[in-house]
Amino acid sequence: MELVPILRQGDVLIISIMTALSDKDILHLQNRVLDKTCKSGVTGVVVDVSALDVIDSFSSKTIIDMAHAVRLLGAQTVVVGIQPEVALAMVLLGLTISDVPTALDLDLGIALLKEGRPHAAE
Repeated sequence: MELVPILRQGDVLIISIMTALSDKDILHLQNRVLDKTCKSGVTGVVVDVSALDVIDSFSSKTIIDMAHAVRLLGAQTVVVGIQPEVALAMVLLGLTISDVPTALDLDLGIALLKEGRPHAAE
């Protein structure tokens, strides 16, 4: 069984990361997401990190890389649920996902995708 389920809701894939992942696991997740995005023809991917109390530099970079690859496949990615203390820690460590749209929760993330193709602030 996979550590992280990938669910489909309409034309959106929802990935809820419920526990810290090893580098190997997050790379495996990245490959699964790209494969499902390509095969399913979805227009959006939501990565829910609300259960995480830490997002390290490798995870952050892998999520960014995944979002860029998803964009090349014709879909958009929104990261949702970054906890306030995680956001502060990321800023203090110089980790940013500035070119990937974010939202407070799953509902707002899906709404962003439905409003149009979200793009991070330039």
